[in-house]
Amino acid sequence: MFRDIGGLVILFWRTLLALPLALRQRRKVAEQFYEVGMASLLMVCILSVFIGGVLALEIGPVMVERGLANYLGGILGLAICRELAPTLMAVLIAGRIGSSMAAEIGSMAVYQEIDALRTMNINPVHYLVLPRILALAVALPMLVIFADLVGWMGGALVCSTNQQIVVGMQSFFANLRETVDVQDVAHGLIKTFVFALVIGTVSCHQGLSTIGGPRGIGRTVTKAVVNSIVLILILDYFLTHLLVQLEK
Repeated sequence: MFRDIGGLVILFWRTLLALPLALRQRRKVAEQFYEVGMASLLMVCILSVFIGGVLALEIGPVMVERGLANYLGGILGLAICRELAPTLMAVLIAGRIGSSMAAEIGSMAVYQEIDALRTMNINPVHYLVLPRILALAVALPMLVIFADLVGWMGGALVCSTNQQIVVGMQSFFANLRETVDVQDVAHGLIKTFVFALVIGTVSCHQGLSTIGGPRGIGRTVTKAVVNSIVLILILDYFLTHLLVQLEK
C-alpha cells in the first residue's frame, strides 16, 4: 500500500513538472478530451436524469406531508450540485475512462511498447500520462456542470408530474434560484477537479506498473477502478469538511 502511495505521489509530481510541455501534446489532449467528455455525454445525461428523479421521489412526499413542498427545489438542487453529481460522475468516469486508461497503458507496458518509447528518448509521462490527466481535469468538471443541469431538470419533471408531490416547475426553479448560488456549484466543481486528478493518476500509475501478461492487465484494470473509487469516497469526506469550514 505504501509503495503504491509513493508511486502515485512521484507520478503526480513528475506530471506537474511536465505541465510546461502541454502545448506539445495538445493533439493527444484533444483526443483524450473527446473520449472523456463527448463520448460520455449520453451516459451522464441518463444517469443525471434518474438521480434527480429518484431524489424527487424519495424526498418529495415527505416534504409535502410536512408542508415544505415549496423548499423542494432548493434542497434537491443543493444535494445534486454539492454532492451527488460530483461523486457519482467521478465514479462513472473511473469505471468507464479509468479502466480504459489502465488497460491501454498496461497493455503497452506488458508488450514492451513503453520500453520502446524510452529507447526512442520519449518520456512516457510526457507522452502518455500528461495528456490523460489534463483531459480529465478539464472534461470532468464540465460533465458535472452538465449533470447538475440535467439532474435539476429530471427532479423538476418528476415533481411536476407525480401526483404525490405536484410542485410546479415555476415554483421548483424559483426556490432553486433562491437557495443555490455560484458558491454551491463551485463547491462541487472543486471536488470534481480533485477527483479527476485522482482518477488520472491512479489509472496511469496502475497501467505503468502492469506485469504478467493478459492476466496482469485484468488485475491492473480492477485495481485502477477500485482504488480510484475508494480514494474518491475518502477524499470526498475530507474535501467536504474542508470546504464547509472555509465557507463559514
